[in-house]
Amino acid sequence: MVRKPYYSPVAPAAGVTPTVRMNSGMSEVLDWTCTDVRRWLVANGFSQYAGIMADQHKIDGPALLLLKEHDLREQPLGIKCLGDIKRLFGAIEKLRKCSSGSRTASESLDDVLLYVEYNKRRRMSISGEDLFVTTKQNAIITDDEFVETLSNTGDFHSVRLISRDELIRTVESPDTPSKSLAKLTISFLYCLMSLLITAFVMVLVHDRVPDMKTYPPLPDIVLDNLPLIPWAFDMCELIGVALCLVWLTVLVFHKHRVVIMRRMFSLVGTVFLLRCITMLITSLSVPGVHLECRAKSYGSFQEKLIQAFHIWSKLGMSIQGVRTCGDYMFSGHTTAITLLNHFITEYTPPSWTTLHTGTWVMNLFGIFFILAGHEHYSIDVFIAFYISSRMFLYYHAYAYNHANLTATDDRIRLWFPLGWFFEAGSLGKVPNEFEMPFPIKYPMFSKSPTPPSSPSLSHKEGKEKSRKNSSKKKAC
Repeated sequence: MVRKPYYSPVAPAAGVTPTVRMNSGMSEVLDWTCTDVRRWLVANGFSQYAGIMADQHKIDGPALLLLKEHDLREQPLGIKCLGDIKRLFGAIEKLRKCSSGSRTASESLDDVLLYVEYNKRRRMSISGEDLFVTTKQNAIITDDEFVETLSNTGDFHSVRLISRDELIRTVESPDTPSKSLAKLTISFLYCLMSLLITAFVMVLVHDRVPDMKTYPPLPDIVLDNLPLIPWAFDMCELIGVALCLVWLTVLVFHKHRVVIMRRMFSLVGTVFLLRCITMLITSLSVPGVHLECRAKSYGSFQEKLIQAFHIWSKLGMSIQGVRTCGDYMFSGHTTAITLLNHFITEYTPPSWTTLHTGTWVMNLFGIFFILAGHEHYSIDVFIAFYISSRMFLYYHAYAYNHANLTATDDRIRLWFPLGWFFEAGSLGKVPNEFEMPFPIKYPMFSKSPTPPSSPSLSHKEGKEKSRKNSSKKKAC
C-alpha cells in the first residue's frame, strides 16, 4: 500500500507563495505516480494546472523534479501568469531539495558501521567427542557484513550504530597509556610492512636494471667532476651507524619515548613507501662504471621473497654484504641519515649545540660520501634530502598544531589521514625531558632508619639528668 502525500483542499490566498506540505510518512517523490502529482498540485494551490500536467502530459514524480522554469513558461504547458510560474517553480525547487535531502540521508546509511556483540560457537573434539564452546565476541562491521554474520550466528547481545562523529571523537579523545601503546604497535607494523615492501621492490627493480653497455651513465655535473673514492660509500654507512647509536641513546632516556617512536615509525614507513613508487616507475642507468650491475632474475616468487628478506634483515647495507642495483631514485641512505639527523636535533634540548652541529656535519658528509662513491646520481641525493626533510617538518608542524587545524577545517582529516590518526589526542610538542628507563635503587647510598629508643633507657637517662641537676643545686 503506497502512502499518499498529505494535502489540504484549501488553496492559499492570492499573492502568497505556497509551501510544500510533506509529512514524515510521505513516500519518495521519485515513486510518485501522475495521481500523486495531481494531489500535490491541488494541495499547494495549483489545481488549475493539475489536469494539463498530470492527466494530459503524464508528469509523474521524476518528471516533476526535472521541470525547469522555461518548461513552465513555454509550450506545451505555456503558463501565462508570471506569478504562477514563479510560485510553482519555487514549490518544485523546495520539493526537489526535500527529495534530495531524504535521498542523501538514506544513501548515507548504506555504509554505516555497527558495533556488535554476539556469541560464537566453536567445535572442539576431545577424546573423540565433539564439544561446543561458546565465546563472547565483539566487532565493528558494516551493515552488509552484519547481515552475513546474522546468517551465521543469530545470538546477538547488542547492536549499536557507530556514527562518523563517534569515530572522530574516539580517535581524537586524549591518549591514555593503553591507547598510546596501541598506536605505537600500529605504527611499528606499518613501518615494518613498508620496509618489507621496499625490499621486495628493490628485488623487482634489480631485474629491470638497464644494460651498462647499451645505457652508459647519465651526464651528472657532480659525478663528472668528483673523482671516485672506493671506500666512500662504506664510510657513509658507518656515519649512519653512528647517528643511529646516538639516536637510540636519546630515545632510551627520553621521557616521552613512546610518542617519539610512534612518530619515527610513521614517518619512516611513509617516506620509504614513496621511495617504492619512484624506484619502480622509472629505471635509471647505473651511475658508475665501476659497479658490476646487470639484470638478475630471481625466478619464482618464493625466491624473490627470500632475497627481499635478505635485504630487509641486513637493512640494505653494503657493509653487511647486500648488493643491489636499480634502486636509484631516490637514495635510501640519504633518507636514513637525514631523518636520523632531524630526529636527534628535534628531540634534544636547543642548548646541546655541539651535538646538533655534529649531527648536521655528519649528515652532509654522509651525502658527500654517497656521491664520492658514485653510488647515486646527484638528483637521487637531492630529492631524498628534500623529501625526507620536508616530510619531517610537515608532519611535526601538523603534530604540534593538529587541534587548531582540525577545528578550523574538517578536510584536514582527509588531507592528512595518517597524521590525524596517530596525532589526534596526543600531547603535540613534547618537552625534551630525560629520565632513566627503569627505576634504579642504590642500597649503599640509602639512609638507614634510626632505631627507636628503648623506653627503659630513656627513663634511666632522665633519672641521671635529674640527679646531676640536684647535685649542682646543692653545690651552689
